[in-house]
Amino acid sequence: MAYDYPSEKLSVYLSDDGGSDITFYVLTLASTFAKHWIPYCKKYKLETPCPAAYFSNSAPPTPASEDWASIRELYEEMKNRIQSVTELGGISKELRLEHNGFTGWESFSSPRDHDTILHILIGVSSSREVKGVDGCALPNLIYLAREKRPQHPHNFKAGAINSLIRVSEQMSNGPVILTLDCDMYSNSTRSLRDALCFFMDEEKGYEIAFVQFPQSFENVTRNDIYGSSLRTDMEVDFHGMDGFGGSMYIGTGCFHRRDTLCGRVFSKSQRDRGFWRKGNDNQYFIETAYDLEERLKDLASCTFEKDTQWGTEILLSKYNPASYGFRRIHPGLIMGYYVYILWAPSSLPTLYYCIIPSLHLLIGNSLFPQISSLWIIPYAYIIFSAYAYSLAEFLWSGGTFLAWWNDQRMWLYKRTSSYFFALVDTISRLVKYSSTTFTITSKVADQDAYQRYEQDIMDFETPSPMITILVTLAMLNLFCLAGLAKQLLVDFSRTLETMILQIIQNFFLVVINLPLYEALFERKDKGKVPSSVTVKSVFLALLACACFTFLH
Repeated sequence: MAYDYPSEKLSVYLSDDGGSDITFYVLTLASTFAKHWIPYCKKYKLETPCPAAYFSNSAPPTPASEDWASIRELYEEMKNRIQSVTELGGISKELRLEHNGFTGWESFSSPRDHDTILHILIGVSSSREVKGVDGCALPNLIYLAREKRPQHPHNFKAGAINSLIRVSEQMSNGPVILTLDCDMYSNSTRSLRDALCFFMDEEKGYEIAFVQFPQSFENVTRNDIYGSSLRTDMEVDFHGMDGFGGSMYIGTGCFHRRDTLCGRVFSKSQRDRGFWRKGNDNQYFIETAYDLEERLKDLASCTFEKDTQWGTEILLSKYNPASYGFRRIHPGLIMGYYVYILWAPSSLPTLYYCIIPSLHLLIGNSLFPQISSLWIIPYAYIIFSAYAYSLAEFLWSGGTFLAWWNDQRMWLYKRTSSYFFALVDTISRLVKYSSTTFTITSKVADQDAYQRYEQDIMDFETPSPMITILVTLAMLNLFCLAGLAKQLLVDFSRTLETMILQIIQNFFLVVINLPLYEALFERKDKGKVPSSVTVKSVFLALLACACFTFLH
């Protein structure tokens, strides 16, 4: 809302898939704070429009010291009120009476079963027009919780964006749409103008459908225990793809042309004819906010997209980059897309290499060339070059060796758990079998979890099937390492000669799982592996080893 751009041309839509009355209450507080914050940003030309990031600096800027103190006081007051209702876990009757928007929760059943809740907090209609303390208009601000029913798929983030596109088209109809995740903010007030420079370029603007900004993460520890910073993706991969014609849309921090999302194909002859003349033509401005809200609720209903094909899969459809992109985009860009499209299928070879070579150690069966064979050279070259290049990229991007090691661990964990589940789910839906479901994790961590994160200690406290897979694989490789010790005691030189690559691989898998073994056997905090998962995983790993040994 505080972008360096005319406020009357901006509209902010918040999609609340949880349908939380607390979120709505927080938005009402934010709309009140915006009356003071936006004029303050424009007066002092702030580069960082996010108040949390701005006030994190201990010393106030000299030119704005007096105003800084008053606006900081308002911000802290808002934070305290938010913290109070969060601790209570709900909105009191007294607070509900302060705003008529809470009537939308009178028929609320659950986050997965409720009617559409659409409320205009600022603007769009003359009945909700609000000005800042400086007398200037504020951007439109709209809250939307789309309808959800258990019997209708809601398509998660994609479904939410579709609902926002339909509703916003009938309200503000801006030609450019910025999608932003709830836990992210723009670190520059000029980002919007920067994106428009690309769209409005006289020579190449018609070729650009979206402008993707890179992500940068705060509060990431130096060694990034969860590999969450996407360092090489942002610093290496996306720059390389951009050189071949354009980066990927990564789900947030991206400016889109509305017409492109709605199917329009731009060409050199048509260019941007009529594109920048979009916007609200004021036919809704005379309509009351209540009437407008009621009329547009159907656009966010759970059945609006029933029997439509907007959500066609990419890899297994005509729109996959290899066929649809052939002769349309650069081959290098096609290869760049496939790095990410093949994430889910890559789970199968990863699972194979995590299980089969280790199991064959138990029976002394060699799967790779012996150390004396010339055929070991290409294997050694591929292994060394791949990891050396990966490490070099990571260090060049500003990371540390330990952060790279943690990143390798997380790639292993993702490929053997979430990517595998994604592959199974996709195949299940293709054969018309029931699809899997998942529970969205909490975005709020307790103090103990935060302290463990600061100390680079991983959390495994959730007893989910994904954790069970990870623990089972870790225990299987540990048992196979114990079996290898027996082989080495019987015939050390022969075992080392014939199975050196399998030994290295098994040892690598055990070492990379050391944090998991600590959570299994040493730790006593809440982040340890649950006992139920431990028992189940140990049993499955022992069963796999016993069955394989018996069959061979």
